[in-house]
Amino acid sequence: MPQVTAQGKSFTCETGANLRQVLLEQDIDLYNGKAKFINCMSIGTCGTCAVQIEGEVSAVNWKDTARRSLPPHSIDRNLRLACQTKVLGDVKVTKFDGFWGQGNELVW
Repeated sequence: MPQVTAQGKSFTCETGANLRQVLLEQDIDLYNGKAKFINCMSIGTCGTCAVQIEGEVSAVNWKDTARRSLPPHSIDRNLRLACQTKVLGDVKVTKFDGFWGQGNELVW
């Protein structure tokens, strides 16, 4: 089972598990500010669950690419939408500031 490290916590999940669901189940603060209440609930259209991921995850899908191609995101940043990402191996997840997680300051 893959090990996920996020917000100073480490835990395991099933291979192929949705990263957003895994983080929320572990009480990880995935969303910044009011994005906790105003988000697309995993449809992949809002971009508020953007995180940096190191490790083995699924390939980027079209929803992830499309949303991160629009401001305030930039497709050039090394971010992914947690709601569109499957955990395939051990991963380290990092969250940045900004409503959409698009900032440069580390949150966790």
